[in-house]
Amino acid sequence: MINFSSAQRYFLYSGFTDMRKSFDGLSGIIIDKMKQNIYSRDVFIFINKRSNRIKFMVWDRSGFVIYYKRLEKGTFELPSSEKKVTGIELQWDELVLILEGIKLSSVKRRMRYDNPGLSTYSRAI
Repeated sequence: MINFSSAQRYFLYSGFTDMRKSFDGLSGIIIDKMKQNIYSRDVFIFINKRSNRIKFMVWDRSGFVIYYKRLEKGTFELPSSEKKVTGIELQWDELVLILEGIKLSSVKRRMRYDNPGLSTYSRAI
């Protein structure tokens, strides 16, 4: 079972990932392309070209963990990014919508005061 929460940060790699990559290959993407700290306990998300497979990699207290999900039907919808970036920071609720197959453009968001300067959920990194 995936044990993630809204207290963590989530970074989606904006390029397509070869799902044969494991710990070392994904770590290379995180360090070299996303310019992130692999030991930060942030969750790093990778999707394949057909958008039907997703991997999560995170550092826990004693090592790296990879979660891998393959859809039997359909695809994961990726958030759009206005800029050419290597990664997008996602909010917890946006990640849940992606995993549940809800069309992101059809979601209507109500104004909240916890991030008043934020115009969209995802932020480029």
